[in-house]
Amino acid sequence: MKNPMNHDAFFKGLATHRRIASIKDPRHIEVALSLRSQLSGIFLLTGHIGVVKGYVDVFKEHQLPVFLHLDKIGGLSTDNYGLEYLAKAIKPTGIISTKTNVVKTAKKMDLMTIQRFFLVDTEGLDNIAKSLCQIEPDIIEVMPARIPDMIGKVKAFTTIPIITGGLLYEQSHAEECLKNGATAISSSKPELWTAASPLPSKKKVRQII
Repeated sequence: MKNPMNHDAFFKGLATHRRIASIKDPRHIEVALSLRSQLSGIFLLTGHIGVVKGYVDVFKEHQLPVFLHLDKIGGLSTDNYGLEYLAKAIKPTGIISTKTNVVKTAKKMDLMTIQRFFLVDTEGLDNIAKSLCQIEPDIIEVMPARIPDMIGKVKAFTTIPIITGGLLYEQSHAEECLKNGATAISSSKPELWTAASPLPSKKKVRQII
């Protein structure tokens, strides 16, 4: 069974803040920590097997749910052994993957699952529907975010929460996605990690790298 604290905290944060920090640059970790009260969680898209546990631990220490994008973490296998190691040793809140078989295995490991889909044409909608017939992740992420009207089309055939990201450059882009039915937006741009407040002054939260 999934850790109910992780699960409940993340969904509560999604409903409250509707912003997720996608970390592609380790230098942005401290910025995310300084904005932790305004974020739903963290998508980690950087690091390798030697450092990723340290990243996960610091986010968990600050009560931020953290999801690892498995295609972006160096040295981490996505077979049964790799995912078992991930679940037992690294212990993130969950994983992000584009692969249905990886999502299926991760669910067996009691990890929360986010399946990422890319909408490049109308066939992409069919692919999402077919994939969700095979396995239901906890959340789906639809990319790119700059086609917000497609969010409604996805919502028409699933009740799974939808996060959207990619090609977001301005707050107005993020707000448009939310108005069109996205549960939350994900972005690697720190200026989009908060809906109303400017970025805080740069200061050390904790030295982690």
